[in-house]
Amino acid sequence: MAILTRIISVLKLYMVGVKLLLYQLIHRPFISPVLPEQRGKVAIVTGGTRGIGYEIVKGLLNLGMRVIIASHDKQQGHLAMERLRKESSEAQVDFEVLDLASQKSVREFARWFKEQKLPLHILINNAGVMLRPEEKTDDGFELHFSVNYLGHFLLTRLLLDALMHSGMGEFSRVISICSSAHYMSDRNLQDFHSTKDYSSHASYARSKLAQLLFTYHLHQELQSGGYAVTVNAVDPGVVDTELYRNMSFLEKLAQKLIASVLFRTPEQAAETVVYAAASQDFEGVSGCYLHEGKPVKSSTASYDSELQAELWRNTCRLLRLPASIKCFIGFLFKSLRFVSKPQKETQRICW
Repeated sequence: MAILTRIISVLKLYMVGVKLLLYQLIHRPFISPVLPEQRGKVAIVTGGTRGIGYEIVKGLLNLGMRVIIASHDKQQGHLAMERLRKESSEAQVDFEVLDLASQKSVREFARWFKEQKLPLHILINNAGVMLRPEEKTDDGFELHFSVNYLGHFLLTRLLLDALMHSGMGEFSRVISICSSAHYMSDRNLQDFHSTKDYSSHASYARSKLAQLLFTYHLHQELQSGGYAVTVNAVDPGVVDTELYRNMSFLEKLAQKLIASVLFRTPEQAAETVVYAAASQDFEGVSGCYLHEGKPVKSSTASYDSELQAELWRNTCRLLRLPASIKCFIGFLFKSLRFVSKPQKETQRICW
């Protein structure tokens, strides 16, 4: 039974992949229009040392932003900084260690950022793992769920106050890199530990559905509170990155044969993300699932408001966070002593 479940998970995931590859064969990659300079803005990109993340960082730097790369790999982080600074002497890029598999590391990163007294205009939740063998984090959670979902949930919640107070007459933005794999996920999001019939394919899909459910529910929370922060999900498509390194030999062989023809490059994938993060076309636009630069429909399960709320409550309980962001922001102001700038009326901040 367990073997059959795994086979079904694999087939479902690759059915989605084939459909998307056919789309990419027919349609040209999205090309972002020229974006205005955005000097003075600060962005955080998780997993920005390679692949899509690295190209996102480069795109934001080209707009004049200051970018902080957050990754667990210290060596790769410093190498990425060196490359970016060589490409442009004006690049304002920094690196700080962030291990999304560790709640302690996430909290330390958020504390470090607050100590810098910097604004935060853009948070891009890009880092992720895919098709990893069964593995538990030190906190006891399944790795895909921890890195792709829980870590980013905690990071976003801890940085919400900075995002809310950093507007320059505009909305701050949270962008999460999602995947079409979420279409094939089941609704069983209560098993944070993936203890039954483990499948790396199912675990990855489940983590991506959870990420999208979080995006939609956070949008509702922010909208109901009148906060000047937008939150959207971006599906970059099927991209030729190192995420595929954990596939089987036959899967890797197939990937190498078709990647150059059908896969998007990291540079092409990053175009859609930078566009969502920096274009005036998305000013004030929130709660969307974006593909190729425009909103598209996500899975039916992702719009289930009860499932969104249930996952939100369970996650807050596991991470020991207040369910209400209003209570949480007040708590952060007291405990972290965040110093903010006065808000402009155009931001429509409502406490």
